[in-house]
Amino acid sequence: MIDKNVVKKLVEEWLEDKEYFLVDIQLSPDSRIVIEIDHADGVWIEDCVELSKFIEEHLSRDEEDYELEVGSAGLGQPFKVPQQYINFIGKEVEVLDKEGRKVKGILKSVEGDDFVVSVNEKVQVEGKKRPVKMDVDHAYNMNEVKYTKYIISFK
Repeated sequence: MIDKNVVKKLVEEWLEDKEYFLVDIQLSPDSRIVIEIDHADGVWIEDCVELSKFIEEHLSRDEEDYELEVGSAGLGQPFKVPQQYINFIGKEVEVLDKEGRKVKGILKSVEGDDFVVSVNEKVQVEGKKRPVKMDVDHAYNMNEVKYTKYIISFK
């Protein structure tokens, strides 16, 4: 079976000096390799082809037969790496926290594994009879949420 660390090293070598970043590598027991890359401005098919060719040049099919798939991290799929959070600052995201609460708001900031989402919600303000809609910041840790994903909007 092909070693995941070997594939990861090859991908990182190809990514060197490029603005792309690695999102995920999956290896199945039947030697299917799936590589997801991403870029702040989206992923070009030509670059996926180039990465695929680079990997094929460095892995021997004589030693092990494999199936290779290189693509972009799916838009609307949960984020897997911190760089994805950074790329979506200022955009609307959905967060499912560890308690099962779902919030939608604007990804305001990212620092390390921590991020803040600004949610427009009703808040009871002292001196007011009715709740007032306000932006409220919710702080999260990437490792303590079930998922965070970009909300695709056609407005």
